[in-house]
Amino acid sequence: MTTAGQPRGALLVGSIPLGSAEEVFRTASAILGKWLRRIPDGETGERLGWIGWQLSILASLPQLETEPPSPNTYPPLPRVKLRSQAASDEITFGQLGYADAAKASYADFSRLKQAGVIPAGCRFQVSLPTPLAPINVFVAPQDKAVVEPPYEARLLAELDEIAATIPHNDLAIQWDVAIEMAIWERLWPTHFTDIKTGIIERLVRISNRVPADVELGYHLCYGDYQHSHFAQPVDAANSVEVANAVSAALKRPINWMHLPIPRARSDNAYFAPLRNLKLRSETELYLGLVHFTDGVAGTRQRVAAAQRVIPEFGIATECGLDRRPPETIPDLLRIHAEVASPFKET
Repeated sequence: MTTAGQPRGALLVGSIPLGSAEEVFRTASAILGKWLRRIPDGETGERLGWIGWQLSILASLPQLETEPPSPNTYPPLPRVKLRSQAASDEITFGQLGYADAAKASYADFSRLKQAGVIPAGCRFQVSLPTPLAPINVFVAPQDKAVVEPPYEARLLAELDEIAATIPHNDLAIQWDVAIEMAIWERLWPTHFTDIKTGIIERLVRISNRVPADVELGYHLCYGDYQHSHFAQPVDAANSVEVANAVSAALKRPINWMHLPIPRARSDNAYFAPLRNLKLRSETELYLGLVHFTDGVAGTRQRVAAAQRVIPEFGIATECGLDRRPPETIPDLLRIHAEVASPFKET
């Protein structure tokens, strides 16, 4: 994927703080159309804060009640708990909103693609949180094991609805793997004891629900609340371990894998574990090393450090862009275009 020392191609990992899905599609296509195989809708509107909008859905269930946040949590948000253990067998979720949002955005995507605004080869990317994410963030520790199964069942039903509505040759699904990285790093407690097995089993289970002819990718992430990680990774070793474990366990194709690269890291020590990365032949690697703060120069430093270990990859930001001022988005996208070569030369 390299041309004349450049990475090739770009990935937009999810949220983009513009006014609408159509504005995201038009802006991304105009600046990065030749660099993208997939375009997300930017998770605009109420979805812009990633999983934040799911708290109200959890709190609306009659079996659950809200309790105030702990000041020590990241981020400090309220959470829900069972009103009584007797109610635990009655939990059923209605619409979570992901299928409805995807169908509405795809109508815009399809119209703009037919009009030639979106490149013909681009797929519509639906970025979804893993079911574990809102459960681990918003549900009280003693009740996570009870609430997780019905929530997962509902989210996977919405995935089915998305796949039943959008043509498979136009669809790509991305799982956002952020909470899992915090648990893997032993930074956050969770309700299962075998941490690594539990995480990989969950990722494989939800990924097997994606039809084989729909593209599938993963965005590994260390969070960006107030532009800070929940922890600074020592190096890329844990990201590599998760990527390798999913690649080994999942039988269906994996079309891309995204690994985060902190802004301050252009040293050999951070990138050295990438030597152990074992992705399959069909899997594109994207490194999240584009940072607006230090622009093209800083991004090129991180590219050079990565290329000393692994020569072929595309580029991306480390996390979604929802916390960035909207007026900075075009220039941030242009950094990708200046640093990487496009998939299409014309």
